[in-house]
Amino acid sequence: MRLKNKSIIALVEDDFEDLELWYPVLRLREEGATVDLVGKEANKTYAGKYGVPAESDKAFTDVDVEAYDAILVPGGWAPDKLRRYPEVIDFVKAMNVAKKPIGQICHAGWVLASAGILQNIKVTSTPGIKDDMTNAGAVWFDEPVVIDGHIVSSRRPPDLPPYVKAFADMLAES
Repeated sequence: MRLKNKSIIALVEDDFEDLELWYPVLRLREEGATVDLVGKEANKTYAGKYGVPAESDKAFTDVDVEAYDAILVPGGWAPDKLRRYPEVIDFVKAMNVAKKPIGQICHAGWVLASAGILQNIKVTSTPGIKDDMTNAGAVWFDEPVVIDGHIVSSRRPPDLPPYVKAFADMLAES
């Protein structure tokens, strides 16, 4: 259990991409990590794009970001909502300053773009937001996983196995 003492924030909001939230959460928990689902409200059930529910463990206001080792941002349409919360932007900025692992997949790049942390950072995302990523200053690649420092990015659900492995490996080494 190489991630036994690691704590991770997994952001959640309605219309998250079901696999892009649950696959990483379950894999990281299998490796021993504590993964808290964090949304606007605690103990609220959020619905995935395809109907898989996720109940938040904590609200944004309940979280001390410094107590966590990493953050995961799922894709789907949730990132367009998540990036509107000042707390989420603050979480991402704090993780970036601390050089803690930040995982983003698919449309999750919108959150990092809104946090203003992508200048000259190599990333990937769903091709549909390539322009948003490059306009935010990122250097975009069409690859299953791109790692630049402490940021691990991926394109879409078929890329989940290498994405989550890369994220878990980074977390284990941090």
